[in-house]
Amino acid sequence: MKTKVLLKKGEGRTINAGGLWIYDNEIKEIHGHFKNGDIVDVYAHNEYPLGRGYINQNSKIRIRLMTRNINQEIDSDFLRMRLQNAWDYRKKTVDTSSCRIVFGDADFLPGLVIDKFEDVLVVQSLALGIDAFKEEIVELMKDILLQDGITIRGVYERSDAKERTKEGMERVKGFIGEPFDPHIDIVENGVKYHIDVAEGQKTGFFLDQKYNRLAIQKLCKDAKALDCFTYIGTFALNAGIAGAQSVLGVDASQFAVDLANENSKFNGLEDTVKFECHDVFDFLPELEAQGELFDMVILDPPAFTKSRASIKNAIKGYREINMRGMKLVKDGGYLATCSCSHFMDYDTFTKTIGQAAKLVHKRLRQVEFRTQAADHPILWNGDENSYYLKFYIFQVVDEK
Repeated sequence: MKTKVLLKKGEGRTINAGGLWIYDNEIKEIHGHFKNGDIVDVYAHNEYPLGRGYINQNSKIRIRLMTRNINQEIDSDFLRMRLQNAWDYRKKTVDTSSCRIVFGDADFLPGLVIDKFEDVLVVQSLALGIDAFKEEIVELMKDILLQDGITIRGVYERSDAKERTKEGMERVKGFIGEPFDPHIDIVENGVKYHIDVAEGQKTGFFLDQKYNRLAIQKLCKDAKALDCFTYIGTFALNAGIAGAQSVLGVDASQFAVDLANENSKFNGLEDTVKFECHDVFDFLPELEAQGELFDMVILDPPAFTKSRASIKNAIKGYREINMRGMKLVKDGGYLATCSCSHFMDYDTFTKTIGQAAKLVHKRLRQVEFRTQAADHPILWNGDENSYYLKFYIFQVVDEK
């Protein structure tokens, strides 16, 4: 017998607006027996059917919808349809040699991420309900890719994110199927990378900035560039391959800096693109004191906030780092700056950059505004955090 979830009167507004989440305080009553992770049917207070999804009483996000069709079976055919749609969309919108094939709620597969790095898949399962389908999803995804002549040689799981603890789940990582060498070579925008899907951040590589990295290339020819929070050197190497005169990449992780220097050599750029391990907040004032100036400064920091509660401190962090960055840009040079925090929304981030410019007496001319690459689609009208990346390029002009 199906389990029926009835919402309180006036609740379900997020669902009606296009979202997929139902919170614990929206539920009036549940009829039927279930265990956490099971599929349940969801109805409005007036018995109007809202859809089917999986339930987890350990999570404040109590139900995540899989479909709006109350009669839809959540079976192998349904999962194949969702995965095929996700893959077909990527084939139309991005370079698929390395890309995100599934982006959770934005692909109507809540809690699931699948990244493809050449012939390797990296899977991240962040919700109990989708975890039950994980092995089946992997096999279906491999078969779908095989239909296009792509043979997957290995699958690695990176379900080691903190979000799993909110679902009452352990954080896990490891091979799904036969072990393989997790060190992989990929090419993006003409830049070659050694990546490590087992030990690198997130799933091993940040695919969301793919076309933002490409966007800086046209501004970097013959430039002296500084790339802050460089991780494994992605923006720095795009500057280098575009013909920059010199590039310095900085990151607080020695592990990342070592990989970045390897990647510089991998691209034959070791004479012009170099990396050093520093705390960026401490290092930028040192560069300023030394009188250093750059034609291009790139700021790609980690998320300074992952909750609404810490947004005030995050604003201070973004304001400070942008002030520091602007001071290091030559008059008429360029600043690329971004935020990857969902909670640092567009308006707040834009206002903070404007405040930073005013405080250091700089004028900004916007070159362009961008978001995440299209393989990280933004689901409108939902509350699923799919819109998170804000990326600006400015020309920085001294006040005169």
